[in-house]
Order: sequence, then structure tokens, then C-alpha cells
Amino acid sequence: MGKILRIVWVISVVELMMLASNSSASDVLRMSTTTSTENSGLLAVLNPAFEAQHNIKLEVIAVGTGKALRMGAQGDVDVVFVHAPGAELKYVKSGDFIDRKAVMHNDFVLIGPANDPATLATAKTVKEALQRIVDVEATFISRGDDSGTHKKERILWKKAGVIAAGDWYVEVGQGMGAVLNIANEKQAYALTDRGTQIAFADKVPLKVLFEGDSELFNPYHVMAVNPRKHEGVNYDLAMKYIQFVTGPEGQGIIQNFRKGGQPLFYPDAQ
Repeated sequence: MGKILRIVWVISVVELMMLASNSSASDVLRMSTTTSTENSGLLAVLNPAFEAQHNIKLEVIAVGTGKALRMGAQGDVDVVFVHAPGAELKYVKSGDFIDRKAVMHNDFVLIGPANDPATLATAKTVKEALQRIVDVEATFISRGDDSGTHKKERILWKKAGVIAAGDWYVEVGQGMGAVLNIANEKQAYALTDRGTQIAFADKVPLKVLFEGDSELFNPYHVMAVNPRKHEGVNYDLAMKYIQFVTGPEGQGIIQNFRKGGQPLFYPDAQ
């Protein structure tokens, strides 16, 4: 091979490698979401359908909502899928996230041992239920991790006029699935999203003892990280994901996703 041909060949190989690298990078979507969303099992059904449709790889980082939001605000991911409306809107207002869309909802429930030492089952409101836990100092397991569930829990204690503190109140800094297991081991109470409760029902025999208060509504939203703040984010793929989970196929998957015959989420975009 002549010197000129060898040079041309080397340049061509380098160009092909660069194109392959760029193609690979553009075909990866990074998403931060909550452990409760992941633990429900929904993403294991929803995301492969998106990956197959667009021939891409979706990298999911499941953490507490607070951390998921911070990762998005730092440009570490391309899209964020969480359930803490108050915190979400603060980031939207500051310009970190754009194109926020409602995806689905379920609700929170209070679970505990079958003997129900705090008699939550006869409470009329979530405020009354929480007060009963405090009155008898029944063990309560809190996520304590700045997740969407933890944020909701703190709001509920505040609205109930209760300071959650003492030996009975245990913050574990763990995800939702871990909290359910700990609560089961200690025969304690806990707040959980219904999706995770249903998904773990065959492993964690704790009972749903209080539900139905409008204060326990639990909406999920998806948002794109603002490319004007973070040039490296893949906004195009983020928007494709948002369009997918809020479109007919994604909403249909959410509507039909069940465990033990029970729906875990209800679609909100259709």
C-alpha cells in the first residue's frame, strides 16, 4: 500500500470510529426516577417498548426524588420521571426543566401490622390516623431520604400538627421496597405509594390500614432537562420519551399494568 493510500485509509478508519462513537452516544437516553417507580415493576415493561420503538438504550438511575431532581438540575441525566409536584415546580420555575407533562397517578396508603395497635383502620382522616400513631407511640418507619414519599410524609405530619420525633419514629434513609421490608420485620407502620405496596404484597404481609383521603393523591410527571442550561443533554431523545409515555402506547401500557389483577397506576395524559 502506498504512503498516500495508507494515509487515506487511516483517516477513513478514524472518521468511521468517530461516527460510530457519536452514533452510540446519541442513542443513549439517561433518566433519573424514583425507587418507588422502579420497585413497582412498571419501568421493566414500559421502557423496553420505548427502546424497541426507537432502537436506543435507556439508562435508568432510580434514587429518591430529591436526588433525581438534583441530578437533572446538574445535567447528569436527560429526562426526569418523579412524583413530588411542589419540588418539581421549583425546578421548572428556575429553568432547569422544561416540557413537564402529567403521566399517571396512584395514591399513598398507610400500612401496618394486622393487629393495628394504633387503630388506624377506624380513623376518618389521614390527620387522625397519624395522630393515633403518635398517641400510642407505635413504631413508624420513614424513608428519611428526601424522596417524593418522604416529602409527602413530612407534609402530612405538618398538616396534622404533629412533630414526628422520638424512639417510635425511625428514619432509615432507604428506598420504598427496603422500607416495606423493615416495617414488616419490626411490625411497624409506614407510608407507601400503592404501586409499591401492591408489587410487594406477596413478600410483605402488612395490611393497608388507612386509605382514601384526598390528601394522599400521588401524581407522577416527566420533564426534560433544559438544553439551554446543559448543552450535553440529549433533548431530542428526552422529548421522544415524553411523547411516548404520554402517548397512546405508553398510556396503554400504564393502564394495563397490573399485579395480582390490581392496577398500580392510572394514566393521566389521555
